[in-house]
Amino acid sequence: MDWFPDTSANQHVTPDLANLTGSKPYLSNDHFHVSDGKGLFIFNIGHTKLHPPKQTFTLPNVLHVPHIQKSLFSVQKFFLNNNIYFEFHSFVFYIKDVNTNALILSGQSKDGLYVLSESSAMLISQVYWSLCISTSADL
Repeated sequence: MDWFPDTSANQHVTPDLANLTGSKPYLSNDHFHVSDGKGLFIFNIGHTKLHPPKQTFTLPNVLHVPHIQKSLFSVQKFFLNNNIYFEFHSFVFYIKDVNTNALILSGQSKDGLYVLSESSAMLISQVYWSLCISTSADL
């Protein structure tokens, strides 16, 4: 499943209940509002973990909204829950450890959006190799 970082989202959200563990019905009348102002019904709430190479990322309090188009995660909450930070570049992003600045993983954009998925995540050794090749080619 692809997850898309969203800098304007204040909640994690997915259309697919199968993405959640420990889900339970959402008992409030709140709606999840999208950019056009439309309010979408929230059916459940739960949590999930993403398992790219080298580190597991936790996404607590994920809203199940069946009518949302993509699974989105709040960049700020992702930072706070996982002690990491992002670097966004034109066609690639890097996830780094807050304390050590160590590169954890990298991903690319897909159809103009940054995406975190098993297929887009690169192993750290591959990322360093790519960076070394780019640096050498620029000399």
